[in-house]
Amino acid sequence: MNFVFDLDGTICFKGVPVSTRINETLKELEEAGHTVIFASARPIRDLLPVLDEYFHQHTLIGGNGALISEKGKITYARSFSLDQIEYIKKLITEHKATYLIDGEWDYSYTGSAAHPILQNLDPQKRAVNISLTDHPSIVKVLILSADDKDGLLQKLSDLDVVIHMHGGEDVTDISPTGIHKLAAMQRLTGDYVAFGNDANDIQLFKGACRSIMIGRHAELSAYADESISLEGDYEEKIIQKLRELSEEYRVIEV
Repeated sequence: MNFVFDLDGTICFKGVPVSTRINETLKELEEAGHTVIFASARPIRDLLPVLDEYFHQHTLIGGNGALISEKGKITYARSFSLDQIEYIKKLITEHKATYLIDGEWDYSYTGSAAHPILQNLDPQKRAVNISLTDHPSIVKVLILSADDKDGLLQKLSDLDVVIHMHGGEDVTDISPTGIHKLAAMQRLTGDYVAFGNDANDIQLFKGACRSIMIGRHAELSAYADESISLEGDYEEKIIQKLRELSEEYRVIEV
């Protein structure tokens, strides 16, 4: 069976890398004949710091499905059209917006030096903060601040793009249309078990043969087969569920 894991808030927490004991359990899954895949909102370069090096050559889905890396190389990237990028650039200028914009690997950042998003932005200095005009393609845009943000959002709605609001961070997340984790999984493999924790895992859960929600999210819960609370030793609960599912699906596939 394929096991697909979101990262932040699912198997790693507060920006800290996946723990040794969860890593060992993921390896146990593989030893039992299962396949381990990671699917995150992070771009590929920012998945690597929270994953054990053992998993760097595994299949990684980044940017909520905009990027796929296999055996250490990006094999798929879904970017904005040139017309869309020109319009977004125009809006950024008009509204004096600050942003984090991702290409396939490098990025452009104009936000505050104190913005919390910097905690997870290329901590191992694997990429370069380049000019917006130097990207050969762009896969994701985060608007961090802007004059008349409501007006900016209204104009963005004229584009054929996907817009998510991260209220806690006051960040506007813009992706090309059709981008979600399920679309990436459909390019890769068949049945899978999904672990996730947030609204960006809804499509992933819809396509899963089994879905496990970590913590509590009102929207996601409607698509979860079961959940694991973030109380007590929640890592141990996750480990026990993985071992249970490993045995269950190994029996089914015999």
